Amino acid sequence: MTFALRAARSFVLAIAAACALAATDARAADKAGPADAFALLDLNRPGLEQVKREVEARDYDAAAAALLKYFRQRRAGKLPDYSNEEEPVDAAKAPDAETVRTADNALLHRFRPHKGYGFFDYGADIDWQHWPVKDNEVRWQLQRVKWWDAMARVYRSTRDERYAKEWMAQFSDWGRKNPPDGPTRAYAWRPLEVSDRVMSLTTTFHSFVGSPSMTPAFLVEFLASYHQQADYLPGHYASEGNHRLFEAQRLLLAGAFFPEFKRASAWRKSGIEVLNQEIGKQVYADGIQYELSPAYHLASVDIFLKAYATARRAGLESEFPASYRRTVANMTHAYFDFSFPDYNAPMFGDAWLGEKSAYLKRFQGWLAAFPDDPAIRYFASDTTEGNPPAHLSKGLTVGGFYTFRSGWTPDSTVLILKASPPGKFHAQPDNGTFELWVDGRNFMPDSGVYVYSGDAEVMKLRNWYRQTRVHNTLTLDDADMQITQAALRAWQPDGDVQALSYANPSYPGLEHQRTVLFVDAKYFVIVDRAVGTATGRLGTHFALREDSDPVFDARANRVHTRYADGNNLLLQNFDKDATKLREEQGKVSYRYRKEAARPAFVFEQAKTDAAPRTFVSVLYPYRGSEAPSIRMRVGAGNDFDRGRLDLTVMVDGKEKRLRVSVGAGAAPASHGATAQGGR
Repeated sequence: MTFALRAARSFVLAIAAACALAATDARAADKAGPADAFALLDLNRPGLEQVKREVEARDYDAAAAALLKYFRQRRAGKLPDYSNEEEPVDAAKAPDAETVRTADNALLHRFRPHKGYGFFDYGADIDWQHWPVKDNEVRWQLQRVKWWDAMARVYRSTRDERYAKEWMAQFSDWGRKNPPDGPTRAYAWRPLEVSDRVMSLTTTFHSFVGSPSMTPAFLVEFLASYHQQADYLPGHYASEGNHRLFEAQRLLLAGAFFPEFKRASAWRKSGIEVLNQEIGKQVYADGIQYELSPAYHLASVDIFLKAYATARRAGLESEFPASYRRTVANMTHAYFDFSFPDYNAPMFGDAWLGEKSAYLKRFQGWLAAFPDDPAIRYFASDTTEGNPPAHLSKGLTVGGFYTFRSGWTPDSTVLILKASPPGKFHAQPDNGTFELWVDGRNFMPDSGVYVYSGDAEVMKLRNWYRQTRVHNTLTLDDADMQITQAALRAWQPDGDVQALSYANPSYPGLEHQRTVLFVDAKYFVIVDRAVGTATGRLGTHFALREDSDPVFDARANRVHTRYADGNNLLLQNFDKDATKLREEQGKVSYRYRKEAARPAFVFEQAKTDAAPRTFVSVLYPYRGSEAPSIRMRVGAGNDFDRGRLDLTVMVDGKEKRLRVSVGAGAAPASHGATAQGGR
C-alpha cells in the first residue's frame, strides 16, 4: 500500500470517528476509498488545480505531494499570526529563554501543562493519561499541548529539524492514543481543550509546514486530524460561559485559516452565530460579563474582538450587527470603571493580578478596534494621550460592581465593592466584599483564587479561598453566604458624601444591609446591618495586605497598618461594648498555586433574638506613623431602621456631620440616596 493510500485511510478513519464519536465505525472506514481522503477539501479553490487533476487521475501520491507544495507556497514569506492566542506572541522576535527551555524539555517528553507547576516526565512512550498532580487543570491543559507552539517557535528561529521531527511524532502519537471515544475522552475531547488545539495548531502548522521533514503522508494525516477536531466543536459547544465563547471564536478561526475545507464556511458561520447569541446573554447592560470575574471579563472582551478581527480578515464583519461592537466598547469602559490606577482589577471570584505591560498590550489591541475612543486611547497610551472618563465614581448597577474614586492617577483613593446577582462557576459567595487602593497601595486585596478543581485535597485548597469569611463582608457563624442576590437601595456617586446602599438575603432569616459612605474623597464609613429572625454569631471581616504589619488594639476595636513610607490605614469599629475584635487566619493568592499569609480580623457580636444588629466602621487612610484619634457621635436624626443616618465623625478634633437617607428595608433600586455633609 502506498503512503498516500495509508494516509488516505487514516484520513477516512478520522472522519468516521468524527461522525460516530460514541463508537468508531471501523467497518465503514474500511469500505471508504482513498478518494475520500480528499473529499473534505474544496478542490475547486484557486491554487488546488494540480491537486484536483491528480485526484481525478486517482494518483493520490501525486495529489498529496501537490497539496504539500500548495500549503508551503501559501505560507511562504509570511509570519505566523498569533493574534487569536490568549497571550499574543511577536512572531518576528526570537523565542525567549523560557520558550527554548519548554521546547528542549518537550524533546525529552518533559511537559509543563500548567504554569502553576514545573515540568513532569510523561515517559519515552508518552502516557497521555498520566496525572502527576490531582489538579484537573493539569490533566486538562496537558491536552492543550502548548509546548508544540514552543517547539514551532524555536524551530522557526533555529531550523533545527529535531523539533520538526519530534513534533510530528508527538502529533501522530497523540492521535493514535486519544480517539474521541477512548479513555481520555473526558479531558482530551473536552470542547475547550479541542478549541485550544484548533487555535494553536494554526501557528504550529504554519511554522512546520516548510520543514523538509514534513512528508505528504504526514500532511494528509494532519489535515485529517485537524478537520476531525474542528468539526467536533459545533455539536459539542459548552452550554454557557466563557468556554462557549472561546470555542466559537476558535472555530471561526479554523474556518478562516483553512478555507480549503468544504466545512470551513459552516465553521465560520457557526462561530459567528454563537458569538452573536452569547454576547446578548453573557454581557449585562452595564458592560459586565455575567461570570462576575474581572479576569474572565477581560478574556471575554478579547474573545469578541479577536473574533471580529478574524471575520473582518475573511470579509465577514457584516455578519456582526452594529450592536456587537457597541457592546464590546461598553465592556472596555466597564473594565476601566472597576480597575485601579495600576490597571489591575479586584480579585473578585476566580481572578488574579497581571503585569502592567500586559495590560497596555491588551488596551492597545482595544484601541486598534476603537481608534476614536478617547478613554481607550488614554489607557492604551499609559495616560499620555486621549482623556480619562469624565466621571470618577461609577456604579455598574446590573452586574453590581461599584467604584468610589477620587481620581484616575496612582495617588488617588479608590474603593471597589461587589454587590451582585448570582454568578457562575468563577464567582464566589462574597457580596459586600471590596478592595481599597490609596496612593499607590492596595491595602485590602481580595483573597484571590489558589487553585481551580481536582480531587478532594485540591478542592479543600480551593474552597478555603471561596469562604465568605475570608472576604471583606458579613457572616453568620462564619458560614458561607447562601444567597448572592444583592438589591440596590441607593447609589449617590457625587458630592462630598457619596453613598452606596444595598441589601443581600445572605442566609435564611438574615438579610445583610450594607451602606458605604465616601467622605470628602478621603475616607469611608461602613454601616452593616443584620436584619431578620436568624440568631448566631455575627462578624464583619476585614483582611489586609500581607506586608502591612498591623497593630491590633482590642480594647478600642482599632487596627492600623505600619508602613515605613507613611502611607497607612486605620480601621476602627464604633459599636457598643458588645462588639469584640478578634484576629483570624488570613491568606492571599495573587498567582495560581502561590499563597502568602496575611493579617485578617473580624468584629463580632452575638445576635440572640430577632432584633437587628448594627456594625459601624471607619476606614481612614492617613499619612505618618501615628494613627489619628477618631470618635463618632450619633445624632438625634439617626434611625438605622428607616435608613436615615445622622453621624458625626471627629478626626483629631475636626468634626464632619454625615446626614444620609438610603431608604428603609429592601427599597427599590430606583430610590437614590440623599446626602448632606457639614463641618
